[in-house]
Amino acid sequence: MANFSKSNVPQFSVDVYQNEYLPDGGREVSAIVTVTATGGGTVGTGVSAPHLYSPGQGPDAAVAIMVDCSGSMDYPPTKMRGAREATAAAIDAVRDGVHFTVIDGTHVAREVYPGGGRLAVADATTREQAKQALRRLSAGGGTAIGTWLRLADRLLSSSEVAIRHGILLTDGRNEHESPEDLKAALDSCAGRFTCDARGVGTDWEVKEVTAIASALLGTADIVADPAGLAGDFTQMMETAMGKEVADVALRLWTPLGTEIKFVKQVAPTVAELTDRRTEAGPRAGDYPTGSWGDESRDYHVCVEVPSAGLGQEMLAARVSLVIPQPDGSAQNLGAQGLVRAVWTDDMAASTSINPQVAHYTGQAELAQVIQQGLDARKAGDVDGATAKLGRAVQLASASGNADTAKLLAKVVDVVDAAAGTVRLKAKVEEADEMTLETRSTKTVRVKK
Repeated sequence: MANFSKSNVPQFSVDVYQNEYLPDGGREVSAIVTVTATGGGTVGTGVSAPHLYSPGQGPDAAVAIMVDCSGSMDYPPTKMRGAREATAAAIDAVRDGVHFTVIDGTHVAREVYPGGGRLAVADATTREQAKQALRRLSAGGGTAIGTWLRLADRLLSSSEVAIRHGILLTDGRNEHESPEDLKAALDSCAGRFTCDARGVGTDWEVKEVTAIASALLGTADIVADPAGLAGDFTQMMETAMGKEVADVALRLWTPLGTEIKFVKQVAPTVAELTDRRTEAGPRAGDYPTGSWGDESRDYHVCVEVPSAGLGQEMLAARVSLVIPQPDGSAQNLGAQGLVRAVWTDDMAASTSINPQVAHYTGQAELAQVIQQGLDARKAGDVDGATAKLGRAVQLASASGNADTAKLLAKVVDVVDAAAGTVRLKAKVEEADEMTLETRSTKTVRVKK
């Protein structure tokens, strides 16, 4: 775990949005915590040739690209060709001095480049050698994603770097290992590297790919057409190259008698963090947020406080950002926010819902009802699917989530968006349904 000098860490800030007023006997406090990192992430983001930077300009990083080479990647042949081209494009976006490896994934995992259980260091020569090695990639064999992740972990941990990142591409279901094996691999890799996962085509399992990204604090998406892979891989790699600090945790301290009900990321995507708490001393717990560059994210924190008399006030939670160290200490990133509770008999004050809290409660429900609606549709429950997807259309419309509204309109005919009145489409393209499911957790921010 690296220690960071102030010069290469973005400056973090924390803003808390809440209605702190509770009615007599009220016990639940909700707050939206906005975390913003600025002044980092300038390397490799949106730059057409990030490797023009000198090695000292970005943090030490290592990247593993895992490419599905199972037999199904040959149907159609454009898939394997697209994967090779995408991997080459990603390699072009690796910054000079960054350690990297390419892994061929089937029912076993194999090092394509550089081999020998080590990582290459990116420069013009090694990038060219890696691209030559990609020509040897061919499709054949099964799919056991856990083996790919374990090899990536072994290789990434072989170098002393601050940031470890994986990119994983699959086109099929994980049929050559048990779900328990994949879960065990994810558990062993969690907290050791972050990983973005992509499904190409329509023969893969959405819940598998999203579970990988969720466990490893990365992004998940569908690339229905293999022609779109190169652009997507380049963007993923440039984003990875823009990360400046790894292993940031949201630390919540609560006073005696309070209890954290839940913690979830709500923007740019919904991600449940409640069960990922690790204890950090008396009445404090850390929730992992992964790696950061120049970016801003929102978290919904809900705290149950002991009831108190009218006019009393208390600190419900203190939020800070830390980088936990292996010895149990933590580097504090110097930003904090306070969640408060004040008891009042002013009905107008205690019943008003903070706009940020209301907005993200709706966005979290939107993600949930899309999943429930699609599951009901697959199970043949037409009424259940219509009701849930209708509610999704209503929420997407009310919150201005235009991207999700467009995806929903490919699965249902919208009769009245404001009322949530819809009809299920008789025929839905599989890619459209999978895109809606994969992107269901993407949220929009509150209009300021």
